[in-house]
Amino acid sequence: MKTNDYVKYMTQTIVKYADQPKDERKRQRLERKQTKASFWYRWFGILPYIVYSEVKRRKIRDGK
Repeated sequence: MKTNDYVKYMTQTIVKYADQPKDERKRQRLERKQTKASFWYRWFGILPYIVYSEVKRRKIRDGK
């Protein structure tokens, strides 16, 4: 991608973002935040995430 194409793309992206109403931007931000995987899963994979969630679930169940 040439520099001119990149500048054009960035300009279009910024203008598109700026043209959206504020409440629309907030709604999109909340949707992205809710669909994002948890910290444990993103950084360590599925097995540590399962262990962590199981320990957390047992603590809640035991009342600690």
